[in-house]
Amino acid sequence: MAEPTSVRRPGPWIVRLLRAYGIETVFGIPGVHTLALYEGLADGGLRHVTPRHEQGAGFMADGYARVTGRPACCFVITGPGLTNIATAMAQAYAESQPMLVISSVSHRRHLGRGLGQLHEMPDQQALASAVSAFSHTLQRLDDLPAVLDRAFAVFAGGRPRPVHIEIPLDLWDAPVPADVPDGPPPQSDGRPGADQLRAAASALADAERPVILAGGGARRAAKPLAALATRLDAPVVMTTNGRGLLPPGHPLAVPASPSLDAVRRLIADSDAVLAVGTELGPTDYDMYERGMPALPRPLIRADLDPVQMTQPQRADVPLLGAAATTLELLAEAVPEVRDRAFDGASRARRARDQAAETFDAPTRKTLAVLDTIRDSLPGALLVGDSTQPTYAGNLGFAAARPGQWFNSSTGYGTLGFGLPAALGAAIAAPERTVVCLIGDGGLHYTLGELAAVRDAGEPLVVLLWDNQSYGEIKTAMQAQGIAPVGVDLFAPDFGQLARAYGFAYADVGALDALPGLLQAAAVRSKPTLIRLDETVALARPVGARSEGEQSCRT
Repeated sequence: MAEPTSVRRPGPWIVRLLRAYGIETVFGIPGVHTLALYEGLADGGLRHVTPRHEQGAGFMADGYARVTGRPACCFVITGPGLTNIATAMAQAYAESQPMLVISSVSHRRHLGRGLGQLHEMPDQQALASAVSAFSHTLQRLDDLPAVLDRAFAVFAGGRPRPVHIEIPLDLWDAPVPADVPDGPPPQSDGRPGADQLRAAASALADAERPVILAGGGARRAAKPLAALATRLDAPVVMTTNGRGLLPPGHPLAVPASPSLDAVRRLIADSDAVLAVGTELGPTDYDMYERGMPALPRPLIRADLDPVQMTQPQRADVPLLGAAATTLELLAEAVPEVRDRAFDGASRARRARDQAAETFDAPTRKTLAVLDTIRDSLPGALLVGDSTQPTYAGNLGFAAARPGQWFNSSTGYGTLGFGLPAALGAAIAAPERTVVCLIGDGGLHYTLGELAAVRDAGEPLVVLLWDNQSYGEIKTAMQAQGIAPVGVDLFAPDFGQLARAYGFAYADVGALDALPGLLQAAAVRSKPTLIRLDETVALARPVGARSEGEQSCRT
């Protein structure tokens, strides 16, 4: 695709290149060292969203990727721009989310010399390499298409993770290539080997008590997963990022953490395990640090990442390929399963019931709040920060559909993710209501992104869980006999704060008012902040009679 001769500046050429590779949205804060990139944006056909901190840009790109399955791009400056976004890159790395980060870097002749250049770091690429699939320092503009080919191979062909490309400042005056490629090269269809498929099908058909462990890597494979589970009569344990693969009420669904004793017993009592798109990592399977469960044999892994076939224990049958393709082929290969002595629906129900019995009263009441959000706003996306409702939800929330529930409490586990990630999700899915679940502590981490929400014009619903503290840490201190220090927080007037940022505001005084407040927020043309005091949330189950009052101010 020949470039018009009138366009001979690097910025417009790079923007056209990004469009050719399918990038639609850029999150970034302009700086002196990225002005050349912005030269091409005004007329380049890409949407630009300005966060109030580069960490917010990365979280926005993360939320965007979780909804679309595609990367967004972040533009950041040399030095502090990259260090600011590094936390968000690390979260995306841990959660296997694609993200393209393009930064500037010092002139090539200055790299590694320690001359005190503006924003200089001793080795910027080394820092980025620790939180990305790879980091590349561009030496010629002509090399950028090849580097993007490599990046998009990471995004599409393996375990997707952030990629960082840094462009030395002196390249802004380099000759511009004449052409823009048509886009990334074709990728593999993700088919596992025929022999492995036959071995997996035989092992699953022979099992009396199979179980399926489904993670975020299966989110776009719900239909074949349900078909295979039904064919095998196998309970499906859904990790945090796998929630909703089977809907609430499905007889084989186990929307409960595999760290819970009841779910661990279900797994241990099985005689064949199919793990699909799940890392089998401790934040899902051993959050109480009692030791990773020993998975029964045979262990069958379906994953895009060959490394996952070896840890935490080697797969007996590795199925290397895309989840949807693998499950479709596996369902075709599994013979008609005879009646089993152990009914899968009964095994799933027992695990669900026993897990629910272990929840304390605050957890049950918090889960009831999450159920109210799900049922009041069908189809809404629930994006959580590291906050108490999210922790409860990761234990036992039954999402209605795949991808409806995601948060930052697994993997890297950062605070401040919820608000910017929810904005990224809203930009990715403007037709859906997006609810941000965030605590007062987490909101203050990224408070400025309320302004980014207003700039973007997205009618986000922010449900603020207010306990005037870092509540989870305070509870942990008390449980260990430690006098709480550093966890009680000043509580501003959130109503005034919401109005200052142009949000509608609602203060929940009685839980039975919450559905109406949520539904009213969902149809507004501007964002809404709904404050839910923890004492109100934990006072009684949703729907119980109350004399409390609620107010709504816009």
